[in-house]
Amino acid sequence: MKTIALLLTLGVMASALQVVQTQHAARKAFVELEQLKKTQDQLDEAWRQLQLEQSTWALDDRIESIARERLGLRKPDNSSLMFLVP
Repeated sequence: MKTIALLLTLGVMASALQVVQTQHAARKAFVELEQLKKTQDQLDEAWRQLQLEQSTWALDDRIESIARERLGLRKPDNSSLMFLVP
């Protein structure tokens, strides 16, 4: 009878330790998940900023002004245009 009580006590103690260990692992995983969500939010914000910057750099007016200023390009005169009709 005493051995059964001892075995049951040991079983309950082992089960309790396992519950504590599992809760600790779950809390640790939750903290890691929250950190990853925060990192994801920061990366999403950086991505939005990069998309905005890309759209700014690719504006037609900006490209045209760079072509004029840096490359010296200009629109051709009407007299120098030739139209080919098939």
